[in-house]
Parts: sequence; structure tokens; C-alpha cells
Amino acid sequence: MNQISRRTLLRGVGAMIALPWLEAMGRLHTWAAPGEKGSKPAPNRMAFLYVPNGKNMADWTPKKEGTDFELPAILEPLKPLKDQLLILSNLTADKARPNGDGAGDHARALAAFLTGCQPRKTDGTDIRAGISVDQVAAARLADQTRLASLEIGGEAGAMAGNCDSGYSCVYSSTMSWRSATQPLPKEVNPKLVFERLFGGTSASQAKRNATRKSILDFVKEDTQDLTLKLGPSDRRKLDEYFSSIRDIELRIERAEKLPPLPAPEGVKPTGIPASYQEHLRLMCDLIVLAFQADITRVITFVLANEGSNRPYREIGVPEGHHDLSHHGNDEKKKAKIREINKFHVSQLAYLLSRLQSIKEGDGTLLDHCMIAYGSGNSDGNAHNHDDLPILLAGAGCGTIKTGRHIKYPRETPLNNLWLSMLDRMSITMPKLGDSTGRLKGLEG
Repeated sequence: MNQISRRTLLRGVGAMIALPWLEAMGRLHTWAAPGEKGSKPAPNRMAFLYVPNGKNMADWTPKKEGTDFELPAILEPLKPLKDQLLILSNLTADKARPNGDGAGDHARALAAFLTGCQPRKTDGTDIRAGISVDQVAAARLADQTRLASLEIGGEAGAMAGNCDSGYSCVYSSTMSWRSATQPLPKEVNPKLVFERLFGGTSASQAKRNATRKSILDFVKEDTQDLTLKLGPSDRRKLDEYFSSIRDIELRIERAEKLPPLPAPEGVKPTGIPASYQEHLRLMCDLIVLAFQADITRVITFVLANEGSNRPYREIGVPEGHHDLSHHGNDEKKKAKIREINKFHVSQLAYLLSRLQSIKEGDGTLLDHCMIAYGSGNSDGNAHNHDDLPILLAGAGCGTIKTGRHIKYPRETPLNNLWLSMLDRMSITMPKLGDSTGRLKGLEG
């Protein structure tokens, strides 16, 4: 069996496909054994998933600390993955608080989530927040992958105008900031995300669309040449990888042909696919492919914009999410919020299950990831930003001991977690936003 490079690409006319890890690329370990010839450490990846409007925290927070905890109602969809989770209580986003700026908690919650910086209160062009943790990582890792980072979402959002009590819409729809004044808009169309990951020039994309050919057809000759160099196990893995790519192509095509769901008066359709769950799961599958092929190691995914008032008819909740989050302790409204929260967690469970199902070296793709999930709001009814609903999944290449609920001292900055994650990407910074140090105890 011939040795091939980890950076091997399959090429066709205007198309490129990065490859997953194959045995022919050499041995891959969660950590490379010291001095072992030909042994390579698995790359660590990080993804940040954001959900809006906080949670009903009584249904989120486990009652016990340590390993002997039960998953509350909101986290029930993660039961098969409990040993892959860290529930982190008492983390705080201080810069999402007013700090003298008055109303606007939703805009501040998302803008401060990955930056730890107080966003400037403006609905004009003089926006300002701070560099986000994902972009710190992207800048340091840019030369190691085809894409430095990927910013995606499940709900479109404006990049100008007043969306929350004098705050620009950019704050409530954008999680990723390349600099204090440069927000990175997210892509919500799965087809465009797919083209960014696997496509070539716009001309080649137009040609594929016109002929309705799969991107796999354009790299067929390169694929045949590569297959001759691979053993049976690698050929099987490559076949599974190509099947995943083709499945996403077909789902995108199907979504484009289906008519949109009828929207209630005054509510703008959120884009394709018509099913919100299918939309989110397509995005999750694209995250998996991007990590599996090492196209990028840094992804942000805003499931819905902060302050989103979208209804959830697919789970029997026709009322708007934001309206329900101001429940005033009405038990019926809290029950509906719980169902929305469980719906979002179910999409996380889908992503983690997919990552766990893919073998990579001596572990799984999830073993070589850090998946952070949460919100910059805690209790959506109170608009508080302490004791945030934060969860971390994946072993971070063996640097994180999962299967625990950890309760930190109150007012522990959320950015302490982000610094700790950067350390595990071999990126050392003395400070990020309002951080005060590293988060202790992640390694057990």
C-alpha cells in the first residue's frame, strides 16, 4: 500500500474534494506516542453552537455534581452521549450585562458570547465588540487547512439597522468577529456552504447545476487513480465518505424542489430547506464533513439569532420563541419553552452522534473535537447572564475528561473556558476579553 499525503485533494474541472484521514496517510493517534516513527497526532477541532433566549434553567441544570448526575428534561436527548459531556455551571458573560448601557440584552448576549467584550451601543456603522475566540484560532491555524474557519447559521439576519433597543442588527445575528470592528456574517444556505467546502469556481458550479451532475462526477478520474493505491479498509472508508457527500447533495436538491411551508402573516420564511430541523441537520452534516476532511478546524453555528421569535410548529409550539421566553412563571409557557430547548438539544445530539460514529485513528472524530453549546442568556425571562447554560462535548484529543457536571464559583468568566480550549489547540494567549485565567478541572 502506497503512502499518501494528508493534504491530498481530488481534483476535476473546477472542483476539489479534500479527503478524510485514511490508513494510507500514516498512523494517527489521539496523542502521538513520543518518538514513535510515523506516528501523527490527530488534529484538534473546535465548534461553537449558539441557541437564543436562554433556557428554563431548572430544566437544564443537573442536581448533582461530578459523575453521579442525571440529565434534566432539556438534556434528555443527550442520554446516549452522557459520558461524552461536560455540563459547566456558573459561567458568566459579564459583558452581556448592561454595564450602564440600558436595554439590549439579546444583542449583547450574542456579541459578547465569544468575545467577552462589551459591544458598543449603536445602530449605525460605528459597531465595535472584540475579536472572538474562533477567530483567534482561525488566525493561528490558517496555514494548516483549506478554510481558516466556517461561519454558518439556521436563520438569516440583517447586518444593519436597529434590532434591539438601539443596538445594530449585526450584534444579534453575528457570533464571529475577526476584529473589534469586523463581524463575519454567517451563511445560512446549505448549498452555498457545500460549494464553499467542495466547490470550485462559480463557472464550474454553474456547469454542475446545469448538468445536474454530482461533484463526485467531476473528480472521477482522480478517484479511480487514488483507489488503486488504497487497501480494503481505506476503500471502504472512502466509499462511506463519498456516500455522505452524495447524500447531502441529494437532500439539498430535494429541499430546493419542495415548496416552502406557508408562513403566518408578518413572518418571513427563513430560507431552505422548508423544514427547520432538516435545515439544521444538513448544517450538522456539513460540519461533520468539514472536520472529517480537515477542511477547517474552527466552526461557529448560530442555530437561531438572539431574540429570535420564530415559531416551532413542527413540535407543536405555534407561538414565537422570544415571546414564550418571557413566560412570567406561567407553567404552560415554561412547558413550551422546555420543548423548544429540547428540540435544539436534539440537534446537538444528532451532531455528536454523527461525530462519534466516524472512526479516526485510534479514536473517533468526536474524541478529536471540542463542541461548545450554549447561550449568552441564562433565564430568558430574567435576561440574566450569570450561570449560563453551557455544555462542552468531546475529549479534545484526550485533554478533557467528560461525563461530569462541574459547578464553578459564581461569576467565573465564560472566556476562561475559551482560553482553556485555545490551549488545547496549542494556542496560548495571556488574556481574551474579560478572562481572568484558565478554567480548572476540565482534564479531571
